[in-house]
Amino acid sequence: MDTLERAQAPGESAAGRGDAPKPELDLNQFLPYRLNKLADRISDELERMYSQRYGLNVAQWRVLAWLSHCDDLTAKKICGYTNMDKARVSRAIQALEDRGLISRTPSPQDQRVHDLHLTREGRRLLEALIPDAQDWEAELVATLSVGEYRDLLNAMSKLERQLERIG
Repeated sequence: MDTLERAQAPGESAAGRGDAPKPELDLNQFLPYRLNKLADRISDELERMYSQRYGLNVAQWRVLAWLSHCDDLTAKKICGYTNMDKARVSRAIQALEDRGLISRTPSPQDQRVHDLHLTREGRRLLEALIPDAQDWEAELVATLSVGEYRDLLNAMSKLERQLERIG
């Protein structure tokens, strides 16, 4: 049997036999990979700050951040806003409630649902945390001009709208 007639051995690539080259994907040039990698690095750095200074993880911070500017919030709404799963949000809410940073009250419309509210202690914590987060963000984006920063936010908005259309 000559080379062209023999079957491909397990683990042997088609490219190794002279067939068409295998498809390749350079992840460093693939937008979803790059954005995810950047988002993970940013979240990791922020979590380090939140953990060291405030004893919070990212999920807890996200719950507090949403509560800082929304009066009518439930665990289900937070799941939708943050793309975090129900279990992660529930654990974050429980930890924040245990620390006295938020309170839960049964919803007047549906007793199975709880409305979430910042406590006085939660508002006090956010008064310190939010400026720290904003300072950290300012340091991160300091490498961008005002125009580049605006263009970045605009490009992200365009991609989000496109995902709504194609998703």
